[in-house]
Amino acid sequence: SAKINISELLEISVVNVAVISPQDPVLRIGSSLTASCVLSPDFDLPATSLYWTLNGVRLPGSSYSVVSSDVLSVTLHSLSGSRQQSGDNLMCHGADGQILAGSCLYVGMPPEKPVNLTCWSRNAKDLSCKWSPGGQGETHIRTKYTLKYKLRWYEREEECGNYRTGKQRYSCYIPRNPALFTPYEIWVEAANQLGSATSDITTLDILDVVTTDAPANVQVSRVGDLEDQLTVRWASPPELKDILFQAKYQIRYRLEDSTEWKVVDDIGNQTSCRLAGLQPGTVYFVQVRCRPVGIYGSRKPGIWSEWSHPTAASTPSSERLQSGSCDPKPGDQNSTLRRELKQFFGWVRKHAYGCSGMSIKLYDQWRVWLQKSHKTGNQVGKHNFSLSPVSLSMIWAKPLSLTHTLFLSQTQTASAASLS
Repeated sequence: SAKINISELLEISVVNVAVISPQDPVLRIGSSLTASCVLSPDFDLPATSLYWTLNGVRLPGSSYSVVSSDVLSVTLHSLSGSRQQSGDNLMCHGADGQILAGSCLYVGMPPEKPVNLTCWSRNAKDLSCKWSPGGQGETHIRTKYTLKYKLRWYEREEECGNYRTGKQRYSCYIPRNPALFTPYEIWVEAANQLGSATSDITTLDILDVVTTDAPANVQVSRVGDLEDQLTVRWASPPELKDILFQAKYQIRYRLEDSTEWKVVDDIGNQTSCRLAGLQPGTVYFVQVRCRPVGIYGSRKPGIWSEWSHPTAASTPSSERLQSGSCDPKPGDQNSTLRRELKQFFGWVRKHAYGCSGMSIKLYDQWRVWLQKSHKTGNQVGKHNFSLSPVSLSMIWAKPLSLTHTLFLSQTQTASAASLS
């Protein structure tokens, strides 16, 4: 219900007709209250003609007591928390419904010790902190939270002055550049008319709580005609160049009609990644985030940034379905790997001239050929396992050794025959 402004209502009522005592009391939840409406002797109004309302609802006559001809009291038991932090409205009315006097009831609880105080610094240029109210969290009356901080070994404490509202009301922002290489001591004080409480002190170094902007310019593209892969590229946040030696990245992706994200964790410091084993002919949404590492030599990693805005891309159409990740998953049997290696080497013997031209592009060409052969029914294998581009780039990073040559001589003959 809308808050009733007592002062406005009293301005239109008869002035100095009555007064309620006690005026604007502050009570704990579960308390009882007896309030009296005292009529002015200048007006000939009997107390028996009066009645009470609380937040616009008329109170039962059984709770009234006629103290004298000009005093009517009401007793309220086991009071519940105020409906609004500005207080509940207790009114004394005349027989015609006119408001004669009013009072605000503040019914609540003292605050408990704030908990879960955490802080972070964006690009080491500011400081933000958030916390949770202790206990049930709701005090039912206006409660003030104050974030205080000071540099360790310095006595002077300061207060944060930029408090957020709404869903982020238990947070504060310190805009100016924080001190580096000196620990901060930070805590929260909570207070209302029924009491106060202070959180535990959190000690932190700004360099240990740095986060960055999300990676920019995220691009997702197809890998030629490969139907189960997409390449993701992004740019490092420019602020990273000034404050750290490296960063760690993380990718997550999902199907267009799904809410379940799959996370790729093993990317390291690179700014591109190939997602393999995706569903052909499918739209994917991809996001990237960043975690600073080695800020000014700090041994602790920073805090993950927000995810970048989703970027969408689709894989080419195909009937083949696989499950995917950024790199091939270990655990497949060696026989499966050996079988596909034989297939690949047989194809290389037909389509490549010498080892100097071997590269990841050659592997991609073979994958395209393999997929086309599946479409036409000339299947060369029924296994879903596929070689990793990383693995192949390691195999062909240098000229074939004698061991490689012997392995080829043992495997290519049978492979080439099966592929002819």
